[in-house]
Amino acid sequence: MDLRNNLFSKPAARGGAPGLPGRQVQRPPGGGPGGYSPAPTGYDGYGGRSPAPAPAPARPQNPPGGGGYADDGYGRGSYGGAGYGGGYADGPGSYQSQPRGRQVRLRLAKVEDKTLQAQYIFGNICAVSPNDFPPNRDGSDLYIRLTGNQLRGDYVVTARPTPGFPDSCISLSDPQRTWASIGMMDEVIGEIYDPFSQGSTVYIGSMDVEVGFASAKKLVDAPYDQDELASMFTKTFQNQIFSPGQRLLLDVKNVPLAIMVKTITLIDLTMQQKQTAELPTRSDPGARGILTNQASIGFYKDAKSPIKLKGSNKRPAANAIISPDFKFEDMGIGGLDTEFSTIFRRAFASRIFPPGLIDKLGIMHVKGMLLYGPPGTGKTLIARQIGKMLNAREPKIINGPEVLNKYVGQSEENIRKLFADAEKEYKEKGDESGLHIIIFDELDAVCKQRGSGAGGGTGVGDSVVNQLLSKLDGVDQLNNILLIGMTNRKDMIDDALLRPGRLEVQIEISLPDEFGRSQILKIHTAKMKENGVMGSDVDITELAALTKNFSGAELSGLVKSATSFAFARNIKVGTMASVSEDVVNMKVVRQDFLHALSEVKPAFGADDSELEDAIPYGVIHFSPSISAILNDGMLYVENVRQQERLRHMSVLLHGPPASGKTALAAHVAMKSDFPFIKIITPASMVGFRDEVAKKDHLHKIFTDAYKSPLSLLIIDNIERLIEWNPVGPRLSNSILQALVTLLQTPPPKGHRLLILATTSQLPVMEQLDITTAFDRQIRVPAVQNTREMEAVLAESGTFESPADVNEVLNRVREYTNSERVGVGIKTILTTAETARLSAQPAEWFAEQIAGQINRYNPYGEGMSMGQ
Repeated sequence: MDLRNNLFSKPAARGGAPGLPGRQVQRPPGGGPGGYSPAPTGYDGYGGRSPAPAPAPARPQNPPGGGGYADDGYGRGSYGGAGYGGGYADGPGSYQSQPRGRQVRLRLAKVEDKTLQAQYIFGNICAVSPNDFPPNRDGSDLYIRLTGNQLRGDYVVTARPTPGFPDSCISLSDPQRTWASIGMMDEVIGEIYDPFSQGSTVYIGSMDVEVGFASAKKLVDAPYDQDELASMFTKTFQNQIFSPGQRLLLDVKNVPLAIMVKTITLIDLTMQQKQTAELPTRSDPGARGILTNQASIGFYKDAKSPIKLKGSNKRPAANAIISPDFKFEDMGIGGLDTEFSTIFRRAFASRIFPPGLIDKLGIMHVKGMLLYGPPGTGKTLIARQIGKMLNAREPKIINGPEVLNKYVGQSEENIRKLFADAEKEYKEKGDESGLHIIIFDELDAVCKQRGSGAGGGTGVGDSVVNQLLSKLDGVDQLNNILLIGMTNRKDMIDDALLRPGRLEVQIEISLPDEFGRSQILKIHTAKMKENGVMGSDVDITELAALTKNFSGAELSGLVKSATSFAFARNIKVGTMASVSEDVVNMKVVRQDFLHALSEVKPAFGADDSELEDAIPYGVIHFSPSISAILNDGMLYVENVRQQERLRHMSVLLHGPPASGKTALAAHVAMKSDFPFIKIITPASMVGFRDEVAKKDHLHKIFTDAYKSPLSLLIIDNIERLIEWNPVGPRLSNSILQALVTLLQTPPPKGHRLLILATTSQLPVMEQLDITTAFDRQIRVPAVQNTREMEAVLAESGTFESPADVNEVLNRVREYTNSERVGVGIKTILTTAETARLSAQPAEWFAEQIAGQINRYNPYGEGMSMGQ
């Protein structure tokens, strides 16, 4: 039983759109095109000069020979769904097979009837003799395979047996001859072609074609609607075979258009839509398929033709900006998934949608984005990989300082040159222009705030900014540019450059989190693992946890450092230029990475050595108040870490000199496990020449803290930082005001900051109104009495036996006639450490401590009375 009636439409007489040829059985090799039918007059290079007639009326199509598709049989649903091939029950074998055709040697000839000649040319039909190729019983067209010694391959054309056409001849239009490289005097071999000889994947699911005017004498200024062209194309050439590189003509309102097939996607009618979406796009000339009315046709503008295409409402832009073979996993970017998703959504999503839809929305594409963040976090890497991702011309990459020139006006000219190509193409092609990408590294070098004098007093900096502003969003707007700027100092860039319409997409590329660090380490160690040179004991998850606040560049440096330790193990002892014999078995092991961690320190991390220096004797719990202070400190740490609305807190530790305030703050900081910990001391400010430099240094430290998700700052000895001097009194008001402002300013959203400050001059702080800038205050007492001093001496281990400690305490009581001490724990510990080298440690220590007690007694009594 013939089941083709389920797939094809009703029978029809011979006419315009041919039906699907019946299945033919192909065996013999070789063959090639033949015959020639000139195109009608009215266009250059394709034949005569007569006007191109309109296509002939469409003829009905006969099911027995494989007629045209009908809506009730072929359907308009998805591939494999209801209707699409629904009646194709028995597969291609259900077609009636015409007996195997013989090979026929063919030469070129043309159809004498001018009207029929034009119909064949614009219908992409070749004329053959019925004696050479008998017509199908249903009257449908034939598929003929052309080969020949002079041809580079085989070519399949759609042919129609035409009564009266000479034997051993074939008519080929000029586009067909150009496609197959057949000369007027060439002979080719033709034979019936069976499209199902290579399987059932013979139908075109999608096809991209290049379109332009066929004649320079017939041009139209009005843009062509791509959806209308696609409908006309499938209606005119339905059921014909096409392959990449094929050329043909399409008559649109008496204007001949030259078409060249670029790519096709072949499908099987039994496939589901999801399966067809995964099929490859083929551009090789050997790929060929049958055009159906369900195929998706995409039109590309011929770069050499002035034709204009109106954006499709259904199909993406012909000059798609995303490379079809691009895969995000190949980018080599780790820990920046969220940032890259935001970049794609804001800057590129609008460019992959159909231009007609964008016109309806009335929006302009994003023309600029700014990537900012700490050094080494991957800003330049993202910009470089974006250039690879896009199906655009090679990006122009320029470093900020390269723009500047010593000649007057040359700096502005350099900016204009960056946009010259984009302006020229946009004037010629409008929205069909390709995307021009400009990557601007170190943007802050030339785009500083206007009026700041950063241009060296000549005003060049301001002029460069003005030129860039006008090019990005001036009077003559460009819609085919994308400027990607990168900087570490967003605060230095002119505000006008950051508004919407210019660098409107601003993405912070911050330090990676633990998962991001794991991704980056996997990328940098991928080759080690692939080649088997990474030890099995290396745990990437463990390394990611140990590398808090490491940037991507620092993680790369960590891997290099670990590799250097592995190299060192495989160098012959006593030599510096030869390697050991078992170097082929070299592996980078866990211990190498741990050694590298002690060598590579993050710029925005915690300096453990500085914290350890602040606690040389550890923390001694000589009093219950010490435990209470530490508990309060850890409570504030957890508040900042966990509380949603408490992202910022400042705590002031005050007490007598040498009472251990800095040590307690450092101990809390080390226990906090915050990734960013920084100590600001008066010693770190000594090298700055003036107050402005000191104030800028303070601001930079706070700004660095804002870049980390969790940060802890220790501000030690505030009275020294503000240069307090009781004689006068005198202080630096600019540093004081800057410090108070920074203490009260919360970090950006998504970042948390805890500040621990110390002072020995609480009355002065209250007088200067600094205490109001702190959220909490913690009082750190001195060692109040001999009982607490006994606990300090016993835990410090300065004296060898309890008897020595008792002797010290008795002598202190003897010298002071009191149990009261009132001396800071640091004073006691340093004095005891010094007494170790004395001939009589106990007596020497007692004398020194007694002197300190008498010196601090007024303060100590005050402290005692305040308890």
